[in-house]
Amino acid sequence: MNAWVHLDTGHVPGGGKSLDLMQRGAEFSIVVECKELMNSTRGHSEEALASLTCARLTGRSGARVLIGGLGMGFTLRAALRTLPADARIVVAELVPAVTAWARGPLADIFRGCLDDPRVTLCEVDVNRLVQSGAEAWDAILLDVDNGPEGLMRRANDRLYDAWGLKRAQWALTQGGILGVWSGTPDRKFKARLQRMGFAVEETRMPANGTSGPRHVVWIATRV
Repeated sequence: MNAWVHLDTGHVPGGGKSLDLMQRGAEFSIVVECKELMNSTRGHSEEALASLTCARLTGRSGARVLIGGLGMGFTLRAALRTLPADARIVVAELVPAVTAWARGPLADIFRGCLDDPRVTLCEVDVNRLVQSGAEAWDAILLDVDNGPEGLMRRANDRLYDAWGLKRAQWALTQGGILGVWSGTPDRKFKARLQRMGFAVEETRMPANGTSGPRHVVWIATRV
């Protein structure tokens, strides 16, 4: 089997950790401190984050969707497949290197989705866009860390605590959806969503659709 080759390192602004882009043959991996965040061969659950959320936006004219975390584009591509032509998707990616990888060594994986006219890519903290206005978004999809805690940088904890969830409610339209991806279950986070007044659905699925570690997607609806 081919050995992993280190292609590049991306530094997280604001004192966060560094990301390493690795390649083994046609397979790519993004790693932080020897822990794999994502792999080009396992994106089923990230796709489900978008498909489960966007399917609930059917009938909304000009739906506005915010995606936190570009990653390898699994969530973005699934959203584009599901949403109509009048939808607008804003992707917030804090790490400039991740954006560069999407147009460089990972270009074949992204398949030109960043050039879709529905997409706007912003190199910014997703929390800033969550706070951009009341009822600004019909859906907010978070795949920023490896679960509902600040893995990449401590400041990301504010996305998942009571304050962050309250701000997400404020930023969502009536019936809007907060979708959160996690590598593992988290009963405390699910309970926190419910305490904040969200209607919560939890879905667990294998990473590649049929096997592998089971990931979690929470679909939390503002009611």
